[in-house]
Amino acid sequence: MTRVVIVGGGPGGYEAALVAAQLDADVTVVERDGLGGAAVLTDCVPSKTLVATAALMSAVERSDELGVRVDADVVADIGVVNDRVKKLADAQSVDVGRRLEAEGVKIIAGAARLVGDTTVVVGSDGNHHRVDADVVLLATGARPRVLDSAQPDGKRILTWQQVYDLAELPQRLVVVGSGVTGLEFAGAYLALGCDVVLVSSRERVLPGEDADAAKVIEDVYRRRGMTVLSTSRMASVERTDDGVRVTLTDDSTVDGSHCLLALGSVPNTDDLGLDKAGVRLGD
Repeated sequence: MTRVVIVGGGPGGYEAALVAAQLDADVTVVERDGLGGAAVLTDCVPSKTLVATAALMSAVERSDELGVRVDADVVADIGVVNDRVKKLADAQSVDVGRRLEAEGVKIIAGAARLVGDTTVVVGSDGNHHRVDADVVLLATGARPRVLDSAQPDGKRILTWQQVYDLAELPQRLVVVGSGVTGLEFAGAYLALGCDVVLVSSRERVLPGEDADAAKVIEDVYRRRGMTVLSTSRMASVERTDDGVRVTLTDDSTVDGSHCLLALGSVPNTDDLGLDKAGVRLGD
């Protein structure tokens, strides 16, 4: 029987584990943060749940167009919204674990590192578990990219993985980055009732997508009240007494209550012992 060790329990890892198990392999999944990985716990599932709430807010605010009048103000309780987001993510993570166990996949919680091309060690030197394999699959995913000049603190300066701990809606959210992730969060928080400033280093939002579609989306958000700073590149982000200050490369500044950094992702390849397995990394 082929022994397969998969490092990473996100969608790539757990789907591979299910297929390998169905092909009668002896499969072990090692995951340090929780089954489902970032996609389930802090990325895709939470963000789409947040977007669904924001879409409902937008629909209610425009309901008078359909003859439905809402006399009271529609207000988002972001603490309640985030609690629901996290509960749904946790529930899906549990479901992933149950499915893997049902297929006979062994699950080890902890940080893994390679000590050879077919051996994985989980845990610290003082308390570790050694797993030998015929095949090792690395499915460790990625994490938000951060810069030395813009360090998240989890309170006012945030990555997209940290926004779900907010107890109150930001008064003025400065979103740095106008790719898919940045624009998604900017649009969601705008719909939830937040004043949003989007800092975009390009001439238009969504630079990697269809230009005509991106222009339509940007125009819609501008009409709804979003401030879009095009061809504006962030130089640094720092805390102030009552919020944050984003300094741009032209020395102008943007103040806000919070800053969300959406600067792309970097692969989780640190401390994996890839050199022990003969894996060379590029820049």
